[in-house]
Amino acid sequence: MKVLAPVFHAMVVLAGSALLAGCHGTRPTSLGISHGRLAPCPSSPNCVSSLADDDLHRIAPLPFSGAAAVAIGRIEGIVRSLPRVSVTASTENYLHAEFRSAVFLFVDDVEFLADEAAGVVQVRSASRVGSSDLGVNRKRVETIRASWGGPPAR
Repeated sequence: MKVLAPVFHAMVVLAGSALLAGCHGTRPTSLGISHGRLAPCPSSPNCVSSLADDDLHRIAPLPFSGAAAVAIGRIEGIVRSLPRVSVTASTENYLHAEFRSAVFLFVDDVEFLADEAAGVVQVRSASRVGSSDLGVNRKRVETIRASWGGPPAR
């Protein structure tokens, strides 16, 4: 029995490592700006977007006036102040950040697109894996909105 304990322990460690490695997910190829818009949310409830038409996924954009680059810079400052974040792309009108959960290191992709003509920053926050996010993406956007100074989404 004592001989099997180290083997069992090694199997548990390997299985746990494989599980955690799979939680990160692969960066979606749909990220970024396409035809002047952010990608739509999938049908799963683990995504919110200010461009969504349905109540499950819809969240209000962030209002701003002035230059898109200034709005994106301000959002980048807010985003970088949050825990477990990595900004992976930033231009004068677009920002992409990856947020990792504390325990299983799940990755959520959060995107912002500043539209000067409309005076809003469109936002999309989506989990890479799974179906339910227990409201984490919506809560994250509302946390950013609170720092931004805008009204709540609903």
